[in-house]
Amino acid sequence: MLFLGMISEDTFNYLLYAWIALAFIVFPILLRITAPYGRHTTNTWGPTINNRLGWVLMELPVIVVFSYFLFRNDNNLSYPVLVFYALFMLHYFNRVFIFPFRIKTNGKQIPISIIVLALFFNISNGFFNGYWLSENSQLYDNSWFYDPRFIIGIILFFTGMAINIKADNKLFSLRKGGKKGYFIPRGWLFKYISSPNLFGEIIEWTGWAILCWCLPSFSFALWTFANLVPRAIDHHRWYKRRFDDYPANRKAVFPYLV
Repeated sequence: MLFLGMISEDTFNYLLYAWIALAFIVFPILLRITAPYGRHTTNTWGPTINNRLGWVLMELPVIVVFSYFLFRNDNNLSYPVLVFYALFMLHYFNRVFIFPFRIKTNGKQIPISIIVLALFFNISNGFFNGYWLSENSQLYDNSWFYDPRFIIGIILFFTGMAINIKADNKLFSLRKGGKKGYFIPRGWLFKYISSPNLFGEIIEWTGWAILCWCLPSFSFALWTFANLVPRAIDHHRWYKRRFDDYPANRKAVFPYLV
């Protein structure tokens, strides 16, 4: 592989290895602390802004950065790489332009410090994946569409996306009719785990990593796991503290496991 452009291949690889190492460092830290947003919001992490606005601000940059680095050289991108891009954008279109406006914020806030951390992650993730795929598009010719890695990956991607969206819809439905507060979600995958939405997102980006089959995409899947598993465990503990009748056999994020 030859990197032509902003940085050398060696520099890119060193940065990517450091990014992966950081995920292994962050994971146990997140298992010990609770990120203060959503139902866990506190004012101990500094100034806050509107939750919906904060969500858009921290998710939008990954669309811009990923797109910029992928298309910056007017490269003749292969069709498989364009599919990778389309799938990435499909997820983030929902996350930036649809999901935040379905949130019933009721005046909820999010710490600016959380937004800054999310920006660091999204900008880094967009750079590593966009830059690498742009420089290495030639590795993916049309035969990649028939490769087992692509087929398995795209099945997992859409399975995870479907789980994620259905779980979000079921959570939103708990407050239909102007209901306020929190309720125990029941049925479907909620019978087994507290956070099917996070479970679905982990499956989704694991699928994307497999269909892209490169180190930057695997770093994304790794970071997704490192971020969302602790988040799901925090949700699970919160439910158990809040509801005395919370199902005792329900796990946090992986059915029958964790």
